[in-house]
Amino acid sequence: MSRPFDRAPGSGPPSRIQSFRSALTDWMGGNAPPPADHGFRAAVLVEGLSDLAAIESLAACRGRDLAAEGTAVVSMGGAMSIATYAEALGPHGLDLRLTGLCDTNEAPFYVRGFARAEVQVPSLHVCVADLEDELLRALGADRAEEVITAAGEERRWRSFRHQPAQLGRPRHDQLRRFLGTASGRKIRYGTLLTQALEADRVPAPLAALLASL
Repeated sequence: MSRPFDRAPGSGPPSRIQSFRSALTDWMGGNAPPPADHGFRAAVLVEGLSDLAAIESLAACRGRDLAAEGTAVVSMGGAMSIATYAEALGPHGLDLRLTGLCDTNEAPFYVRGFARAEVQVPSLHVCVADLEDELLRALGADRAEEVITAAGEERRWRSFRHQPAQLGRPRHDQLRRFLGTASGRKIRYGTLLTQALEADRVPAPLAALLASL
């Protein structure tokens, strides 16, 4: 199993959440015992690292440290892993209180996975299409372009818009596609777009999730 949360060489000791995620990866990969004395009471299960980045960024913007509060945000690497993670972290595993953030198309997998793991009344927060769509609608195309420009990608964005496949498409759809065209871009903008949100413009699924923690 891959280690998306391991720290880079020379970056100092891992944080508590990094250590927990690394121990969780080892345990679920069959290479170590379950994480012990981890100090977490709840977990948010998300599909990917861009979702994780957005949640932790929004919490930080609100002056909250979820790990310090006892909540671990865990990226599963895809919604199809929900049953495995719910079993490992739920009542038959680490016994954490579980919640989740997912796309509309993936919600049935979450519902079945939570039910299979006998998670009691989990809260599930569902994005209409996906999180990037939610963030772009909340910001608006003009503000999203400002974020892209500030990130130093204005030339790439304008070049992308003039590709034949993008001509005539709504700007919202172009932006959403642009976010997924380079490795790591969704993760980067999961943070940047969230940081650009006005307090009263946070997408409903993200706002409800944070309020539930």
